[in-house]
This record gives sequence, C-alpha cells and structure tokens, in this order.
Amino acid sequence: MTRLSEILLPTQEPSDRLQTYPLSIAPMMDRTDRHYRYFMRQITRRTLLYTEMVTSAAIKHGDKDYLLGFSPMENPLALQVGGDNPQDLAECARLAESMGYDEINLNVGCPSDRVQSGHFGACLMKTPDRVAKCIEAMIAAAKIPVSVKHRIGVDDLDRYEDMQNFVRILSEAGCQRFSVHARKAWLQGLSPKDNREVPPLRYADVHLLKKEFPYLFIEINGGFTTLEQAHEQLQYVDAVMIGRAAYDNPYLFSICDLEFFGEETPIRSRVEVAEAMIEYIDQWTAKGLRLHKITRHMLQLFHGQAGSRIWKRILTDKSCIAGAGSEVIREAIAAVSSL
Repeated sequence: MTRLSEILLPTQEPSDRLQTYPLSIAPMMDRTDRHYRYFMRQITRRTLLYTEMVTSAAIKHGDKDYLLGFSPMENPLALQVGGDNPQDLAECARLAESMGYDEINLNVGCPSDRVQSGHFGACLMKTPDRVAKCIEAMIAAAKIPVSVKHRIGVDDLDRYEDMQNFVRILSEAGCQRFSVHARKAWLQGLSPKDNREVPPLRYADVHLLKKEFPYLFIEINGGFTTLEQAHEQLQYVDAVMIGRAAYDNPYLFSICDLEFFGEETPIRSRVEVAEAMIEYIDQWTAKGLRLHKITRHMLQLFHGQAGSRIWKRILTDKSCIAGAGSEVIREAIAAVSSL
C-alpha cells in the first residue's frame, strides 16, 4: 500500500475559507428541499444542511429562484451541484456565493443511470484530473468553500490507493473538504437504493484517509443512525454526515447543537417544533403551495412516540385536501397533546 509519506506533496495548511462543522445532514434527492431544511432549523440551528443535488445544466437554463431559493434561516447551507463542465460549475459557484450559500459541493458519488448519462456523479471518480479542473474553476470563481462528496471507490476502481490518489489530485487542485461515503458504488447492476445498502461499509479506509491527509477536512458518511455512532467516529475523522436517519427520525438532532457545537440554547419539544412551523405554513399556503409539500417532511416528527400514529394519520389524510392550511397542524398537535 502506498503511504502518504511516500508521495511528494507540498506543505499545506487549512485555508481560512474552510468552515468546519462536525455534523451535517446529507443531500438527499426528493428529501432535502427548502421546506425540509426550514423544518430542520426548528430542531437544530448549527448542523450543516445541504440542498438536493442540482445539475449545472438545470442551474444554467432553469428557474434559478425555484431551484436555488432558500430562507436565510436555513444557513449554514451548502449547495450541492452535479456536472463536469468547469465553466458551468464556476458559474454555479459564483451564483451560490451571490445568493448567500455557505459552501458549494460537487457530487462525485451518485450512481444513478440519469446521473451517469450526464457524465457526473460517481462515474467521475474514474477521471480525477477532470474533477480537478472543475474544482480549480470553482475555487477561482468564488470565495466560499468548495467541497466534494464521493465514494470510497467505483466498480473495480476500489482499492484504498485509488481513493488516496483521487483525493491527492483534488487536494492539489485546492479542495480541502471531502465528504466520503464509506461504500463503493457499482455503476451497473445495482439501483441507487441498493448502492446505499449492498456494498459493504469500509470505515477504516476513511479513517486511514484522514490519518494520511491530516491537513484535509475529512467527513465520513454511510450507515449512521445514532449520535453515539457519530461521537465515536469523531475520534478518527473531522465530521460525520447522517443521511436517511435524519429524515426518518428528525428529532434525533434536537440535542446536536449542545452535544456537537456546545451551544446551550433551550431544546424545543416536538410540539414546539410543530408550532414553530405554523407561520411558515401560512405564508406558503397563502402563495398557493399545497400543504402536503411541507407536511410530508414532518411526518416523522413524533417517531418512536405514543402519538406518532395519529400525528401521521392526520397529516397524511388532510394535507392533500385542496385549501388545507395550518389548521391541520393545529388539529394534529391537539390530538397528540391529548394522549
């Protein structure tokens, strides 16, 4: 195995543009939209949040306010983009900075067929020099941090040395923050869901990456469902990214600001979180947004609690009714509180 000490690298120190967050919620398609993020901000103010992945082509040609708009309350917030054109990605970085995003993240981990057909996502791990050109262009275009989310490998390019070489090339291009999904990706034969579950987790590879690149900010992702697991991982890496568990059990993050950021602010109860969403819901439904676009993200607020079933039933049954508004939330709160 090639060790970092055997590779000639310049001495590097962390840039003052790099912002460090020990905990983040992973970008998830059809999950981490602006309404989910606003909801999570009622639970945790400090955890780094990500958008869903947005392609550089969509940003270039689409409705930027619809695709990229967010409330300042959602910060700290990173925009995740997909693409392989340095010029287009540079423009995305400039736009992200001008809109107030705290970071821009390049997706080099998604294995879906749609992503592969656009030649971005996990398949880019096979062309690190191309990714490096994208990173260089993005860094030159904006002052916010540029990060990369990637797998430990792809197809047969899955030795530790392959990932080590990938990270080395990108770090020489200026990238200092890497979010590493500790599973390899198969580009053929596995669905995106299976790619999140079937390839074995190799946490030790990510731990070794941090050991051999101590000047880089290394975040680990993959399979974490508890805060105890996150605390354990912080013995080996700089940060932990939690994905599906953050959606399936959002209140898990209620103590994160205290435990991971040392912020001693009052922890809202689940009911207080729900009540804090009422004004937001009123604002959006007044604009014509269907209530379920917001409440679908709130279904698991009472996960593991006695009132979970009735909470989900009321929100599911009544949020899709035309004209439904915050009265549905009030009814669900009253039902849960009466138990």
